[in-house]
Amino acid sequence: MIENDDWRLQGQEKYLMGLTLVRRLYRQNPYNPEWDHDHCEFCWAKFSLDTRIEDALRSGYATTDDYRWICQTCFEDFKEMFKWKVIDSPEVS
Repeated sequence: MIENDDWRLQGQEKYLMGLTLVRRLYRQNPYNPEWDHDHCEFCWAKFSLDTRIEDALRSGYATTDDYRWICQTCFEDFKEMFKWKVIDSPEVS
C-alpha cells in the first residue's frame, strides 16, 4: 500500500484522478512534435523512441491525448489511489 507521503506524489491528483489511460507503445505527442521524450508523471523515468537511450521505456500508460505518461511500476503503485480506468491498445499485449 502506498503511503500519502510517498516522494512521487506531488499534486498529480489535480490532473490525473479518475482518468482513462491507454496502455500503449510510446509515441511522441502530436501537439509537440519537437519533443523527443517524455517522463513518467510520478518517478520521472524517461520514455523515448531513441534507441541510443538504453534505459528509456518503450511502453506505458498514457492519457488519451498522449500528453501525460505513467510507467508500469507507478501505474501499479497508484492505480487504486487514482481510480484509473484502462483501455488496452492492440499494440501492447
